[in-house]
Amino acid sequence: MTSLLIVEDDDSLRQLTCDFFKNNNFQTAQARNGLEALDLLKNNSYDLILSDIMMPNLDGFSLLEKIREKDKQVPIVFMTARDDKFSKQLGYKLGVDDYVVKPFDLDELLMKVNAILRRTAIKESQKLVCGNLLLDSIEHTAYLDGNELALTVREFDLLFKLLSYPKKTFTRSQLMEEFWDYDSSATSRTVDVYMAKLRDKTSKCDGFEIVTVHGLGYKAVLK
Repeated sequence: MTSLLIVEDDDSLRQLTCDFFKNNNFQTAQARNGLEALDLLKNNSYDLILSDIMMPNLDGFSLLEKIREKDKQVPIVFMTARDDKFSKQLGYKLGVDDYVVKPFDLDELLMKVNAILRRTAIKESQKLVCGNLLLDSIEHTAYLDGNELALTVREFDLLFKLLSYPKKTFTRSQLMEEFWDYDSSATSRTVDVYMAKLRDKTSKCDGFEIVTVHGLGYKAVLK
């Protein structure tokens, strides 16, 4: 059974969310703030974490940062009233997987959670299929219509990342931090150049397109 940790200081919303996911065949655990969540995480693992941002004792940003110090993989979704650009940029920089803005519809939250869990399963399987493109992360090789597609290691990693999270926008700074690490010569223009190369090399792929989100970054949109 899929397990969720729900971190929310609003007692009624936390209980409502827990009950909803239990009724949809999830196993749930509750925490009222970041400190309680960290206590639970010491002895338990979860398939996904839903967390508020504004909480007493330890807020969602701090909780996210502490979790990512030890676990880079567990999906984390913020449930928050904070819909400003700065909060989203900070959250994505620290490693959040997605946002749900309050007030939210529980059925839509369920769909988002299931979509993220599917993407996690794809990542764990090490293979990703999108239309006529196959990405095999074990071989670190891409195949288009069964024929090997010439991609550099960085191009492959960028494409695998985008296609693992379709419709999710990654900022240029996020991509630079993850794929160029401490390369001081890399700039936002470097990201643009790589994306242009990827668009050219995947022009015959029929399952997706790489879309520029003006002023922010890039995302893959499935066809």
